[in-house]
Amino acid sequence: QVQLVGSGGGSVQAGGSLRLSCVASGYTASNRCWGWFRQAPGKEREEVAVIQGDGSTKYADSVKGRFTISQDNNKNRLYLQMNSLNAEDTAMYYCAAGLFRSCRYGMSYWGKGTLVTISS
Repeated sequence: QVQLVGSGGGSVQAGGSLRLSCVASGYTASNRCWGWFRQAPGKEREEVAVIQGDGSTKYADSVKGRFTISQDNNKNRLYLQMNSLNAEDTAMYYCAAGLFRSCRYGMSYWGKGTLVTISS
């Protein structure tokens, strides 16, 4: 049974930083796509950052230059370093994992989410 457990969310002031972590069990992240998504109140879920099986990364335009996604395959962990946070980053953040190297096939597994709240 695959489990993705995200952590690291919290409440910070605008301009601050947070680091999200996701640990996967029952799933081998090596050579597969996984990443972070978020959903703000009243908005649709959006892709924030993903790592594909070849190690390439992709970011939403709104977070480029501020967020960095990374992984530790030995520990089956995924991270999202978030800097220069602003109110628009307030959302529930979800770790998600796919079955293939490419992210174009979508995600098959989802964590329960960790809440990020940015105050101005």
